Amino acid sequence: MFNLFLPSIYEKIQTTNVSTLTEQEKIRREALTALRELGIDPYPAKAFPVNTTAAEIKENYSEERQEEFQNIILSGRLMMKRVMGKASFAELKDASGKIQIYLNRDEIAPGEDKTMYNTVFKKLLDIGDYIGIKGYVFTTKVGEVTVRVQELTVLAKSLRPLPVVKKTVDPETGEEVTHDAFSNPELRYRRRYLDLIVNDKVHETFVTRSRIISAMRRYFDDQGWLEVETPVLQSVQGGAAARPFKTHHNTLDMPYFLRIANEIYLKKLIVGGFEGVYEIGKMFRNEGMDRTHNPEYTAMEIYVANKDYHWMMEMVEKLLATICEQVLGTTKVTFGDQELDFEGPYPRLSIYESIQKYGGIDVEHMDEDEIRAECKKRHLEVDASMGRGKLIDELFGELVEKNLIQPTYIIDYPIEMTPLAKKHREKEGLVERFELFVNGKEIANAYSELNDPIDQRERFVEQLRLAERGDEEAMGMDEDFLRALEYGMPPTSGLGIGIDRLTMLLTNQSSIQEVIFFPQMRKEQ
Repeated sequence: MFNLFLPSIYEKIQTTNVSTLTEQEKIRREALTALRELGIDPYPAKAFPVNTTAAEIKENYSEERQEEFQNIILSGRLMMKRVMGKASFAELKDASGKIQIYLNRDEIAPGEDKTMYNTVFKKLLDIGDYIGIKGYVFTTKVGEVTVRVQELTVLAKSLRPLPVVKKTVDPETGEEVTHDAFSNPELRYRRRYLDLIVNDKVHETFVTRSRIISAMRRYFDDQGWLEVETPVLQSVQGGAAARPFKTHHNTLDMPYFLRIANEIYLKKLIVGGFEGVYEIGKMFRNEGMDRTHNPEYTAMEIYVANKDYHWMMEMVEKLLATICEQVLGTTKVTFGDQELDFEGPYPRLSIYESIQKYGGIDVEHMDEDEIRAECKKRHLEVDASMGRGKLIDELFGELVEKNLIQPTYIIDYPIEMTPLAKKHREKEGLVERFELFVNGKEIANAYSELNDPIDQRERFVEQLRLAERGDEEAMGMDEDFLRALEYGMPPTSGLGIGIDRLTMLLTNQSSIQEVIFFPQMRKEQ
């Protein structure tokens, strides 16, 4: 029955597409047809043998080295055309940047047939088209490094016009003014491919993100720690306090969760005998979205045997200073109107001390009801499912976080807040945990890991009690993890770092959507 509707549905789609084309899109399709009629394939299959980039030419060319730049083969997107009769200038943009090109009619169309210049270049090529060029480099009279084109190849015809970003100079102030910029955030996030084409700073942000991850990976590899992969589909919700995405495996007829953390599996590998293991990958939390939260995000987790959280704090300081030096050339980072310094050591405050310092409340000696009353006094949203740990976390978020601008460790959390961390060796009721806060946001979380299987089981039981109270973020009972611990896990320290938030800090971006290529969005209307 469904097949009977296919032709009419297809015809409707085709008709709708044609009827909604803009005038510019219609003209480009006509140009596409004209190219084919000239025997030019607008989407050739053959590889184009690029041998350099725009950036390499601009960085290395000089008149003294002219001989080295006689056989340039370059491809990129046509970003500007300035036709002047028999000769034209244009701008080509590849992955490395932009470069000026010069075209002479008689060079790219030798002989009597001038079609390649008079028709193809002047009339059928549009801004946004991908082309390949062969030629040599020279310097114009005004000193601009330019490629003189001897051959031109159409590589991909663009059927949609790029946003035209115009720049003028204010005659009164002399400042450059941008007009018609592609700046609407929602459009930019939905059409990131277009954002990357027309906004050079966006391209730079994601290059920096990649370099941050590379520097982190290089630091760990130099220490001899092993990069591993663990399951994204997990049968038990665990490793963190968060609401998961749920799914179902048909063949096994089992419910599964998209992972909220990879902690449990990485610690099983420590049990298996590895000294240090780490993973950089996607996590998924079925929670709210705002400027610092995305339901799908990237995190790094690392676990190192025979270490504790004191050692981990020192390691994090070295790691972040190294990343900043390698990526930015300095440990001082500008974020908004703040200068952040990632050179260690960082200040350390217990979570109790921080709430006392910034809120004037001594939560250390309060029970659950008293802390709930403090939360309600400050109009914080709390409910019966929230235990003492979550209530303390609410107060901390309201009173303390915004004050932690420079890198600061908050240490020694109540045991109720951290079911996977080792009990504090000196302070009753606390665990050996720290979080690193920068510019009012958490970017790292670490423990001296709990390796006592009996204690761990008791913590899981407490989590089950919280789940019975309605806490959707409570962890489940993980029998296989407990079995692994019963074989013996050495003293271990673990760390998680949010890659997206770290990238935000090092690229001066106030929204997480600016550092994720394709952030989640509402369905497009």
